[in-house]
Amino acid sequence: MPRPVPVIALTGYLGAGKTSLLNHVLRQPGARVGVVVNDFGDLNVDAGLVTGQVDEPAAITGGCLCCLSDTDELDSALERLASPRLRLDAIIVEASGLADPATLARLIRFSGTDGVRPGGIVDVVDAVRHHETVDRDPRPPARYGVASLVVVNKLDQLPAAERDAAVDAVASRVHQLNPRAHVVGAVGGRIDPGLLYDVADPAEDPGQLPLRELLLADTGSHPHVHADSVTVTAPGGADPARVVALLEDPPPGVYRMKGTVTVRPGTVWRSYTVNVVGHSLHVASSRHAAPGSELVAIGLHLDGEAVRAALTAAVAPVDGTPPAAGFRRLQRYRRLSL
Repeated sequence: MPRPVPVIALTGYLGAGKTSLLNHVLRQPGARVGVVVNDFGDLNVDAGLVTGQVDEPAAITGGCLCCLSDTDELDSALERLASPRLRLDAIIVEASGLADPATLARLIRFSGTDGVRPGGIVDVVDAVRHHETVDRDPRPPARYGVASLVVVNKLDQLPAAERDAAVDAVASRVHQLNPRAHVVGAVGGRIDPGLLYDVADPAEDPGQLPLRELLLADTGSHPHVHADSVTVTAPGGADPARVVALLEDPPPGVYRMKGTVTVRPGTVWRSYTVNVVGHSLHVASSRHAAPGSELVAIGLHLDGEAVRAALTAAVAPVDGTPPAAGFRRLQRYRRLSL
């Protein structure tokens, strides 16, 4: 069974730099990314990058996504892009600047489309004008409450000595409503695509249009902060309670976790594929061949030893039958992920 494709919501106020971030992600060598936009012409997504991968973007017409009378149009776009023949690594839904992130998150979460899963809410803010246009009131705006990753963009428009303080100021406001949201600074929307999805090996790319090849050649002049990753493997069956505890509360700095975990609630081995993005957790049954677990944690500025210790403890093999409560919690997440 094909793995579900993560659907990432890309939001942000007008002029914050959503499209710059999207075009940067699409320039990633080997990227297989589907794109859903409100209005392809107005949003200025680079046509060469999109058509080099999935023929054409799936466009949503008739206003911002949060104003659709129902989810049918979005579901149709997602269904098309989730087709196994496209072998996409991710689908990015770029909303208009007026779209409500919470509404868009619900549209994706409760989409009736098979083969997709929520991939996080990425909210882009303008480092210079954000506190004049979006975050102006004593209480932080509600959009912070649903974001999994907040990108403080356009830092190059501030003096170098003020950039860290600008990121910290946004982070302080975000964390009042959403302590688990991750906040990162950027110039030109250039973040590591590995924060958003599993970047494919460029050698596996079945082909690129000449225009896209020219655009990819420009990638080297736009550096970005690279994400860290930690991988842990373990034989046998893990304690499901420890696994769920880790998935619900990842180590500091971890934005994404993925992998396969095996548990033995009785005499039968059960394997699950797990994906964590921010505070979103997706669990699905897996046909993992041999008893054992593998987890990968991804984030920025990770304490590698601490993260490795936390993952190792969570998937360490246990003797006997662990308490049933942990397995019931894992099964509950599986049912909620259907």
